[in-house]
Amino acid sequence: VPKIKTHRSTAKRVKVSANGIVTHRHQFSGCGHILSKKTRKRKRKFRKDAATFKGDLKRFAPQIPYLL
Repeated sequence: VPKIKTHRSTAKRVKVSANGIVTHRHQFSGCGHILSKKTRKRKRKFRKDAATFKGDLKRFAPQIPYLL
């Protein structure tokens, strides 16, 4: 049986924590430019990675078989 190929772009965007929680960067964070109009609280929340939803995990599972 051949090895299953990992979807490299998904593997770069998704990380698995020590507890097995799959995390990702915030989508639509917009922390790259026009930061003056965004509040401190909003920019601070974008720094942390967010936990991935269960529905998204079902999509990611075949793409990153060796991470999960």
